[in-house]
Amino acid sequence: MSSRGMEVPQTGIVSLFDEPKGLGEIQADDGVGYPFHCTSIADGTRQIAQGTRVVFVPKAGHLGRIEACGITKC
Repeated sequence: MSSRGMEVPQTGIVSLFDEPKGLGEIQADDGVGYPFHCTSIADGTRQIAQGTRVVFVPKAGHLGRIEACGITKC
């Protein structure tokens, strides 16, 4: 994400997903980890397997941290 706030799609791998809690993390190709909630999965399934390759957009989340949004499988 640039200093102007432009959202740039990134790729990575789901490194963690806790299905009962709906919380997970994506390890981006640049090595940065981005947390996400299952409602950020674009296909509406609210489930995604650990190890899945994805495309996502980092955005400011509810708690002020950068989170993965608009998650889609590659």
